[in-house]
Amino acid sequence: MKFKAFLTQDGVNLLDKRFLPSLDKIGRVCHLYLTRDHAIFLHNLLGGDGIQSVAQFKKEVLFNDYRISSQNEDRIAFAIDVSLLHRALRSAQTIQLQSQDDTAAIQIKLVKKLPVGSLNPAPFLTFETKGLRSAVVQDVPISKPLSRADVVQLQTALDAAQDLPQTLVQVPDLSQLQNLVERLRNVGELLMLAITQYGDLHLQVSTSLITVGSEFRRLKVLGIQADAPSGDQNLSAPTRTEMAIQRGEALSVQVSLKHLAKSLQCHLAKPDCAFYGISPQGVCLTVIFQFFIPGTRLTDKSISFHCRLPVLDTGSN
Repeated sequence: MKFKAFLTQDGVNLLDKRFLPSLDKIGRVCHLYLTRDHAIFLHNLLGGDGIQSVAQFKKEVLFNDYRISSQNEDRIAFAIDVSLLHRALRSAQTIQLQSQDDTAAIQIKLVKKLPVGSLNPAPFLTFETKGLRSAVVQDVPISKPLSRADVVQLQTALDAAQDLPQTLVQVPDLSQLQNLVERLRNVGELLMLAITQYGDLHLQVSTSLITVGSEFRRLKVLGIQADAPSGDQNLSAPTRTEMAIQRGEALSVQVSLKHLAKSLQCHLAKPDCAFYGISPQGVCLTVIFQFFIPGTRLTDKSISFHCRLPVLDTGSN
């Protein structure tokens, strides 16, 4: 199997300043999955009880002169330490700037090398900063590339992870929500989260001594939506939410506040907006981050990023 490509300047900036810091907050190690058309960073799709995340880029967003070949339909996947990847990228960028060479470019490629003190070659993702007068090489250790069967399993998990909830609500400012979640973490570890088809997002933490909650109402709704009953306006938020669940117009799940706080670190990727939804039967809580084409309100379809939080209890649905 072979892979090599040159990073574009936009690709360097996207990874360095936005996505790698965000991915590192989700988990130290992720899978990098390369296909003919996309580069995809994946967390926990092949197991684990943490947050699943998928950050997908069309190859043109990150690379020039993109070349890949393998006996598995030109698909290659391996595990990599996000912080080591980020460190190598920053170092390569620094060398590129210091070279004062307008032709300097950062090439990445898969190689096998013999580590110091080892008798067996090991795989690396190599960063080579090339200029007219010099070239600097940095090696990032990676796992053995996944087998054909494992790549098929990864692709199957990726396809399943693309399923959208039937109702999505646009959450308020992510930093505001992050502050709220941090306050709720001082109360308890588990959060009951409910989403209605009316555009209501209800968050509640309960202990034996206290119940604390917050509600966002009349949010933008994508997918299945309904009009809120006029007679519910004077009821308390928990009562309204429970009645909506009984009418089949809302879903609720219980999730870890630690997981939710970690998913909110994805604001480091600087999405333009975010949507929350609960999958049918309350299998997971999905957070979808939307990016606009710069200078417009049009969705940038070359980048996609979403997380799926494991559910501890399906609540009432």
